[in-house]
Amino acid sequence: MILIIESGSTKTAWRNITTLNEAYDSFNSLGINPYYQSAEEIQKAQAETLEKVKTLSLKFVYYFGTGITDETKKAIIEAVLRPVIGNAELLIQSDLMAAGLALCGNQAGIACILGTGANSGFFDQGELQNQVPPLGFWLGDEGSGGHLGKSLMLAYLHQELPADLRSLFEKRYGAIDRLSILQKAYREEFPNRWFASFSKFLFDHRKHPFCYQLIEKSFQSFCELYLLKYEQALNQPIHFTGSVAFYYADILRRVLKANKLQAGIISEGPMAGLTLYYKELHKSIF
Repeated sequence: MILIIESGSTKTAWRNITTLNEAYDSFNSLGINPYYQSAEEIQKAQAETLEKVKTLSLKFVYYFGTGITDETKKAIIEAVLRPVIGNAELLIQSDLMAAGLALCGNQAGIACILGTGANSGFFDQGELQNQVPPLGFWLGDEGSGGHLGKSLMLAYLHQELPADLRSLFEKRYGAIDRLSILQKAYREEFPNRWFASFSKFLFDHRKHPFCYQLIEKSFQSFCELYLLKYEQALNQPIHFTGSVAFYYADILRRVLKANKLQAGIISEGPMAGLTLYYKELHKSIF
């Protein structure tokens, strides 16, 4: 009856809710980003999943995703979904709204995304009240997997990695030349996804002083450039969702504490919170 779709640049989570208490039909697919993809490209990449959605009996469809920056991007997603969801009511919102509803519900708080990309906003009563605008992968995304990977790659290119770390890096990935990196950065799709893949190396070696400091610096930049600009930052809990926030939670909490910020919920993804929110909202239909 209720289909919730939550998409980042790397992965899309789908959940079909048909009853209040039984297990949900949950599945994953490749990430979706209408900022980089046309409707036709999304349909091709998601063909198998869309065929499955076509078989579902749906009343409400809630899509939350990265790259939903204006009405033209919403139109791309509607062009993908409408042919397979029929007359179901469709609401398309940004991934930040997913974070706000999942983490804050109807309470006041700052909700943040630290995954492949980064975003934040102050929410109250289930609405986005204020946002320090993000600048995207090339100009911002501090604290994200994309920014961490980009920072690591810059250190590699500038020969700033300590010898032991460089050896481990090249053992894992091989020697990567400058032109190959520039090709990935400027010529191929989803450069943020590619750079974010290197954040796994940082996670595996986060106890190495160089890696720890790089991660800490990225989180500190997120605090300074975004969080500390909210007038509510010092007196409201700050919640996070996303793989980077979840797996680096220990470092993130230390950086927040150093900035006198109160850490709230830190979850790997917003789907559980969204499920609770929409089950409550539509409890009369079950």
